[in-house]
Amino acid sequence: MTQPAAIVRTGRKFEQVVKGARDVFLADGFEGASVDDIARAAGVSKATLYSYFPDKRLLFMEVATNECNLMAGRALNLINETAPPREVLTIAAEQLVPFFVSPFAQQCFRICVAERERFPELGRAFYANGPEMGRQQFSAYFVKAVARGELIIPDVDMAAEQFCELCRVKLWVRAVFGIQTEFSQSEIDDVVKSAVDTFLARYEA
Repeated sequence: MTQPAAIVRTGRKFEQVVKGARDVFLADGFEGASVDDIARAAGVSKATLYSYFPDKRLLFMEVATNECNLMAGRALNLINETAPPREVLTIAAEQLVPFFVSPFAQQCFRICVAERERFPELGRAFYANGPEMGRQQFSAYFVKAVARGELIIPDVDMAAEQFCELCRVKLWVRAVFGIQTEFSQSEIDDVVKSAVDTFLARYEA
């Protein structure tokens, strides 16, 4: 698995491969994840795995993209964009904060940082499907909320970045440095409330 190639997203075992890879990447990291272990976890042969993902980097990108899309999909399904900003932002933060400190998101972050010199495309893929996608979605919502007179935001892109960073306060850095590995619902709720309160104190109309 050396040169990037196209991903084949057809066939009944595709999801098995992605799920097996997710479990192995989470446990062993990118470098430690062997093709044999991934195939075994997925319950497929190495030939089947290679038929879907000729490059391990593509497999990691698929796993990371899939996880980010699942999180974003859950948030979008819960959010009514015509609701008051406090309600919308609270629901969004309730999805973001647990995701940021989740074992999967933490492992993805560590893998992308560790491999950034050799495989910069890993970090680019995770950024595009995580932070960048989130910024775009928040920016689009802020434009609508500003047009309705609910928020006053001169720079919606900067505000989107700020809100995401507020959702990382306190707990994310503890997770990154391994200071804390489990987070109570009350700790998460405190960060959610603080993020929403701080953001609205600056931008609410």
